[in-house]
Amino acid sequence: MENVYSYGQLSAFTQNIFKKIGCSDEHAALATAVLVSADLRGIDSHGVARLSGYVRLWEAKRINATPDIRVVHETPSTAVVDGDAGLGLVVAPYAMAIAIEKARQVGTGWVSVRNSNHFGIAGYHAMMALQSDMIGMAMTNASALVAPTCSVERMLGTNPIAVAIPAAQQPPFVADFATTTAANGKLEILQRKNADAPAGWVQDKDGNSSTNAHALKEAGALLPLGSDREHGSHKGYALGSIVDIFSAVLSGASYGPWAPPFPAYVPMPENMPGQGLGHFFGAMRVDAFRPAEEFKQHMDNWIGRFRQAKPAPGYEKVLIPGDPERETESYRMENGIPVVAPVVNDLKQLGEKFGIAL
Repeated sequence: MENVYSYGQLSAFTQNIFKKIGCSDEHAALATAVLVSADLRGIDSHGVARLSGYVRLWEAKRINATPDIRVVHETPSTAVVDGDAGLGLVVAPYAMAIAIEKARQVGTGWVSVRNSNHFGIAGYHAMMALQSDMIGMAMTNASALVAPTCSVERMLGTNPIAVAIPAAQQPPFVADFATTTAANGKLEILQRKNADAPAGWVQDKDGNSSTNAHALKEAGALLPLGSDREHGSHKGYALGSIVDIFSAVLSGASYGPWAPPFPAYVPMPENMPGQGLGHFFGAMRVDAFRPAEEFKQHMDNWIGRFRQAKPAPGYEKVLIPGDPERETESYRMENGIPVVAPVVNDLKQLGEKFGIAL
């Protein structure tokens, strides 16, 4: 059972909730734009379904609604940003804007962030670079829910990577993916639907493959991209580790099993080696490598040729990274955003708490 809301309806409600917890008008609008962009692009696990989670973190005094976000170290092409425990939805665009400005000045910009929180979909931040004829990159560490290959202990987050690359006439190439076989949010969607997880997504507490969508609540773990060693999970493990190191070890955030958990009811890890969650952003000016128009024409050629690749049996066409999200965004902007009943109920309860109607 789903309800359908317009982009405007969800945005207005979300923005009002962020204002109610003390965010400025500017921060509430920015956080809303990032959050609802996930629903618009079909990444329902990272959109308004997370709104009550942010509120609970604020109630637990783990999110600062009025942060003093600042640069604490920098060179001409790099910076470290302290998010002052702010919403990652606000801290991340601030840091990405710095990366873009540094790239504008010296060709590339790289920013590592500490003392932040969950930042929504990585793709939003990477795509900020596109308007400036730049390649954008974004990644973040996250709650430790993932067992490294050959382990039963949860040590890493889903640790996504996003890369956005401009083209000329073709839409941009936008890759945005977790370094696990599936993101935790997809498990949460299955839980709401009372459905099993596909084999290869999770393992039980003893390290055995499982289809139980509630495995994480029973001391199980998510699996790295590849699922098991025979299918290359050591590569997913390596990718997740790189994200953790770039985002958190490099910035001074908490890493590995010490990353702050998203659910407010989960106790914070003891002896945390850093501050909050960490992110990492990059921006590369295309014309630092070759003329931008020339590059974008060749990107059109690249994309066009891949679109012409012969589909395998049972498939209509070959997709380019970013195609499904772009098509969903176009459809949902016109026809509305479907929201499953448990999330609608969650939002209505949130609205009742703050006196805002959905």
